[in-house]
Amino acid sequence: QVQLVESGGGLVQPGGSLRLSCQASGFTFRSFPMSWVRQAPGQGLEWVSSISNLGRATYYADSVKGRFTISRDNSKSTLYLQMNSLKPEDTAMYYCATGDSAGWRRGNRGQGTQLIVSS
Repeated sequence: QVQLVESGGGLVQPGGSLRLSCQASGFTFRSFPMSWVRQAPGQGLEWVSSISNLGRATYYADSVKGRFTISRDNSKSTLYLQMNSLKPEDTAMYYCATGDSAGWRRGNRGQGTQLIVSS
């Protein structure tokens, strides 16, 4: 079965950096576009970024453009999200999901990894 396991979250000061990882298994990772989505406390799910199956195309929400970088290593079935210049409003549970910016809601998601940006 599809498994997505996120890791790398934690407590970071504003302006800091962190890299999230998502280990995928149970499906042909290289065949699927992938996304990162997040859910802030008391809010709904918000799309953050997507990457095409071969990693040639990337897409970002305006709120993270220029600060976050999505990437993937298909040889390791792993998805990444490099987050720089973090802001308190980036505080959320971060999930990786199968699917692109239009399809992630219909796909699978992991259990999430928590990011807290606070001084």
